[in-house]
Amino acid sequence: MVRLPILLVGLLLAAQVQARTSMQDWSRDLEMGQKALAARDFAAAYPAYAAHAGTNPLAQFTLGLFEREGWGRKTDPVAACIWFEKAAQKQVPAAEQLFGDCLAHGIGRAVDGPAAVQWYRKAGASGIAYALCQAAELYINGKIVARDVAQGLALCTAAAQADSPPAMLKLADYYREGIAVPQNLRLARYWYDQAAQRHNHEAQFRLGLMLSEGEGGDANLAQARFWLEHAAMEGYAPAYLPTAILYANAAPDPYTGALTPDELAKIYMWNRAARARTPNSAQLAEIDRIEKLVLTVMPAQWQPDLDRRVADHLATYPQ
Repeated sequence: MVRLPILLVGLLLAAQVQARTSMQDWSRDLEMGQKALAARDFAAAYPAYAAHAGTNPLAQFTLGLFEREGWGRKTDPVAACIWFEKAAQKQVPAAEQLFGDCLAHGIGRAVDGPAAVQWYRKAGASGIAYALCQAAELYINGKIVARDVAQGLALCTAAAQADSPPAMLKLADYYREGIAVPQNLRLARYWYDQAAQRHNHEAQFRLGLMLSEGEGGDANLAQARFWLEHAAMEGYAPAYLPTAILYANAAPDPYTGALTPDELAKIYMWNRAARARTPNSAQLAEIDRIEKLVLTVMPAQWQPDLDRRVADHLATYPQ
């Protein structure tokens, strides 16, 4: 299920509604509610939206978010879906997508796969491209609609071609896993690359691994390290250990026969970051092995500064 950020929700949805409505500026009535919501003052925001819920689809959609996310109240998925349906009927694109979720999961009603596909397609046509991948998933799984892998791939490909990084990632996952659709590592690598260039951290991680292993094309360790470290620098924890390993396996400096000081420091730091975020016992054993090796050649006086830098990074990107 796609989560929407709380900040500027009102402004975003207002733009969507205005694109579909010529009769009224729905956001004008909700300025006080939008300000309160941006400030996370839920007690003030909720009644400001509720006051206009009878006629304002933006208010209806936002009340659905209150119920789904539990903003200042207990979550109530059934109530959320009631509001999403009202807003979807008034052509709010994000409501069309989330009402599709309600139908696909049978929240407060029976599961209705064909209707879910219909609403996902409407959301996709309204500009929420990833909703097409949600329709695609229903076709590919074949549990609540008739299985149609070709149509599913076509829909998710259309979403990826509409410049949706999450759709690119989803499509690449299908091709890499080769479970529900025929495996195609070349296409998986292509779509991971497209999503990675658009700052999707999981895609950067997956692309780095494929480049390091030569999956879907030639191996390229320099590019693999670039993408893995890019994801790691922005707090994507699964990239920490592979980044450390690639630095540890770097070619020695031809003049000294040793790794450079920068490479040693990065091995240590990414390995330490991985230790802080890794529960896997096998990975912890590898982390221990790497740390012992790097400490045999790295000057001990470097450690306090490098440890501070690791701590700062982890504080910036908490779990």
